[in-house]
Amino acid sequence: MVGTARTNNWGRGNSLNMSTNQVSIDTQPILYSYWRSSCSWRVRIAMNLKEIPYDIKPISLIKSGGEQHCNEYREVNPMEQVPALQIDGHTLIESVAIMHYLEETRPQRPLLPQDVHKRAKVREIIEIICSGIQPLQNLIVLIHVGEEKKKEWAQHWITRGFRAVEKALSTSAGKYCVGDEISMADCCLVPQVFNARRFHVDLRPYPIILRIDRELESNPAFRAAHPSNQPDCPPELPNK
Repeated sequence: MVGTARTNNWGRGNSLNMSTNQVSIDTQPILYSYWRSSCSWRVRIAMNLKEIPYDIKPISLIKSGGEQHCNEYREVNPMEQVPALQIDGHTLIESVAIMHYLEETRPQRPLLPQDVHKRAKVREIIEIICSGIQPLQNLIVLIHVGEEKKKEWAQHWITRGFRAVEKALSTSAGKYCVGDEISMADCCLVPQVFNARRFHVDLRPYPIILRIDRELESNPAFRAAHPSNQPDCPPELPNK
């Protein structure tokens, strides 16, 4: 079983009711998410793996110049990015911080190993992806780089980062990124592989990355979190 994601429609004329001081401890968690955002995707996977029911409020990063920049959403996330998670009476931003909060408050179905060295390896892989790759090919950076150069730019940083990830996995991987249990590292790796394919990165030099991605593609928690299964995924896209 995976966590159940329901949609709260986002649109003009709706009462968005997003004030952080209106979050109730008793309400079901609300995830502000964009279907193709890898940061949102990580959190969706983690919540599904931990079987935490949640509602989704889609935030389009492109419609009307980006709904993340509206005044009401800025009250939720002053960085004007996704995801944001309203849970337990709190509003949390930044995907890795959110995953650690989920791990500490809902330790059942753990996403961090008990062994301290393995736990450090999970965090190492997370840092490579979430600090050294993903921010450099994020939408806001690609807009600054410009249309003509964005593909070359993204390919450079993904390739550079995947070399490091593949090296790390060569000493840590079992069935998954670190040993034989799914961890936060896997939650971060799968969305980044999707991004690599989107930018036509040659993945043949990274056989361990590809093997782990194939291993996880049929996992129900990962499948439910996939962009094509999100309520705001454009219906005209393939596999929708």
